[in-house]
Amino acid sequence: MNKEFRLPDVGEGLTEADIVSWHVKPGDVVEINQVIVEIETAKAVVELPSPYAGTVSALLVTEGQTVDVGTPIIAVDVPGTDSGPGQAAGAPQAAAPSAPAESAPAAPSAPAAAGEEPAEPGRQAVLVGYGVKPGATTRRPRKAPPATRPASYPATPGPAPGSNRAKPPVRRLARDLGVDLALLTGSGPEGSVTREDVQRAAGEATARSGYGVAGSGDGAAALATAASPGGTEERIPVRGVRKHIAAAMVASAFSAPHVTEFLQVDVTDTMAAVRRARELPEFGGVKVSPLLFVAKALLVAVARHPMINSSWDEAAQEIVVKRYVNLGIAVAAERGLLVPNVKGAHALSLAALAAALDELAATARAGKATPADLSGGTITITNVGVFGVDAGTPILTPGEAAILAFGQVREAPWVRDGELAVRKVTTLSLAFDHRIVDGELGSAVLRDVGSMLEDPVRMLAWS
Repeated sequence: MNKEFRLPDVGEGLTEADIVSWHVKPGDVVEINQVIVEIETAKAVVELPSPYAGTVSALLVTEGQTVDVGTPIIAVDVPGTDSGPGQAAGAPQAAAPSAPAESAPAAPSAPAAAGEEPAEPGRQAVLVGYGVKPGATTRRPRKAPPATRPASYPATPGPAPGSNRAKPPVRRLARDLGVDLALLTGSGPEGSVTREDVQRAAGEATARSGYGVAGSGDGAAALATAASPGGTEERIPVRGVRKHIAAAMVASAFSAPHVTEFLQVDVTDTMAAVRRARELPEFGGVKVSPLLFVAKALLVAVARHPMINSSWDEAAQEIVVKRYVNLGIAVAAERGLLVPNVKGAHALSLAALAAALDELAATARAGKATPADLSGGTITITNVGVFGVDAGTPILTPGEAAILAFGQVREAPWVRDGELAVRKVTTLSLAFDHRIVDGELGSAVLRDVGSMLEDPVRMLAWS
């Protein structure tokens, strides 16, 4: 019998996702937990496993399409009785593809992992995470209900009558450029019209490439680019991760009163410590950079001043002080700025912290950071120095009380022991939520971090 797999909530409170790329096609045989599709949510690109074993009868949505949670996305012909599909060991029990996400039964409370806050009661069962808290999200108004689907499923969603086969981003581009798809001969698979076909028809000299997910096709581009007929403007739809980033930054900037303090630091001894660490066997195969020592210094400062590692609970009118540190590291990835975090960073040795930071950055840049990697952070570091910048006024990661910006390390004249010398110097910028952190606390944290970077031995004394 045919079973429909409905798009699950793969985060906490997400209401929609973009279909990036299908890994299967009608007629393919799939197994339980086999990856069948890659989607982009407001937080990350996620691979979805199949909850059924059987033969794909239809792909119900196309690549590049934005789909609401609970919408059927694939139909699988499952052999056997009408009872639900078998569940593989370790398969997610919470995902109930045969029913909308909204009607999924409540999941039992799960124990919180070390360094994480416990699950809140009343969340619905979803594929990943604890699910949607009732009333926590608002679903956008739905369009008119679609016509009832017949019992027999088509091989693939076909194009509208009288029009050529083209993916949604290509159709949007054709509309923006005033190109009639019905007049084009497609050069893509199965005669489909591609972006290049549309641009060629519009008189474009060269084909433009959209900002998308690495390795994805035209229809899977997370941010499709639409050019104006005259070539003087370019419109980029705000979707997926970038849309979430924009909303989060606006919410943070206008809800938390930001204060930023700056401190210039002589990091000559820290740079020497970086070179020494690279020679140690404990750091073999791991990238050791000044960021590692900045991270360790901040962790020590948090232990000395716990209030800096907290959040503001507006509903309860309480300050929540975290007794663990999930250290966020801002990473400039192809899909935008991501802030994955190292869970339980406060408990890691210097070598373990180096390995965790290295792995985290590589995963984020490759577009493989999961919603779990991107949620639950308690304090963040942004390394603006890699862009050749001395300092900045960073915006707080939503839900956190502070963020530390680390500027470029460069040679500069410095007075040391009454003598002028050329030293390695950097600028630290600490932005904090003034509802929680006053000037005295912010200054103490920034001063401690600076002191430890001037003399790394202090990290040992204060640990």
